[in-house]
Amino acid sequence: MKPQAICSAFERHYGITPAGVWSAPGRFNLVGEHTDYNGGFCLPVPLDRRTFVAARRRSDDRVRLTSLEIAGDADVDLREVTAAVPGGWGSYAAGTVWAFRQAGHRVSGVDILVGSDLLIGAGLSSSAALECSVAAAVSDLFDLDLLSDDAHRAELATICQTAENVIALAPTGGVDQTSALRGRQGHALLIDFLDGTLRPVPYRPHAAGVEVLIIDTGTRHSLASGHFGNRHAECDRIAGLLGVDCLRRIGVDDLSAAMQALPDAILARRLRHVVTENARAVAMADALEQGDWHAVGEGMTRAHESMRDDLEVSVPEIDLAVDTALAAGAWGARLVGGGFGGCVLAVVLREGVPAVTDAVRAAFAQAGYGRPHSFTARAGDPARRDA
Repeated sequence: MKPQAICSAFERHYGITPAGVWSAPGRFNLVGEHTDYNGGFCLPVPLDRRTFVAARRRSDDRVRLTSLEIAGDADVDLREVTAAVPGGWGSYAAGTVWAFRQAGHRVSGVDILVGSDLLIGAGLSSSAALECSVAAAVSDLFDLDLLSDDAHRAELATICQTAENVIALAPTGGVDQTSALRGRQGHALLIDFLDGTLRPVPYRPHAAGVEVLIIDTGTRHSLASGHFGNRHAECDRIAGLLGVDCLRRIGVDDLSAAMQALPDAILARRLRHVVTENARAVAMADALEQGDWHAVGEGMTRAHESMRDDLEVSVPEIDLAVDTALAAGAWGARLVGGGFGGCVLAVVLREGVPAVTDAVRAAFAQAGYGRPHSFTARAGDPARRDA
């Protein structure tokens, strides 16, 4: 999607020229699901597919929103933005403007037009890409200079997460916003959510002769749905039962005793996922630095087994795509994102890509599912001004 096309669409819709165009990437998380809100480790990569916004500041408090992809324009007074208002996708965008005021920044209303080449609801962080592109625009429109360095970008990530948690009512952690705003082109980012440190790790699948495929199963989820919130609440309950402030405090050596201290097997499995997922994230970062993509693939498969069996967030279409990709020669495969639908990541030798994609397509047809779509996961740039 070209910035000029977004500008032209803004002019047609609002009858005025935008002040600029900004964008932010989606992300694919190599490993580290449901660990950010538990003070753990995540290993995301900013995707080369993005959400773009054309925007112009207003002198009043109106926030007007329209999208080229999603129906349902929004027009709301900034002073009236609250939980689930304006609702839908508009809560992510208007909520971001609202969150600037909550953080003490003097901002007024804005006119915004959104365009995107990201899959929506597919586990690739389309919601955070929207928030972060809006945040980049607001920062520049009101001369806040919050894109200038990593410390200010960290503040923007917090603003965006506040919008998602409080206005869009999605009880997520900060991995998506951190990746979109603070990621580095050509790198994965090992994020430690206990102390806030970042460790850039080279993302070079081509050097090993492999591709990382994103297989869109056609299933969709919503982070604001009850399923995601239930897992968050279960983890909070486990922390309370174990007397810790977050599950990151439980290490692999402590896991067996901690599981035995919990009152039921479901909570024990949830804990096992978080603890082992943290260990997998650190190990996978090391494997990336060493160029060991066999180990990366193996870690992905173990992560999927944990999400399927311990966290219980997979669905039949996802499991079929994972199992079929592995049977067709993938070095590893897993559900990507918060779960309950979306996409699969698979590490595949470059020459084996056609066999894997054809096998998944055939398996879906035999099962009576919709046709899956696959593309290569390439690293992109963090949030920026485009025009």
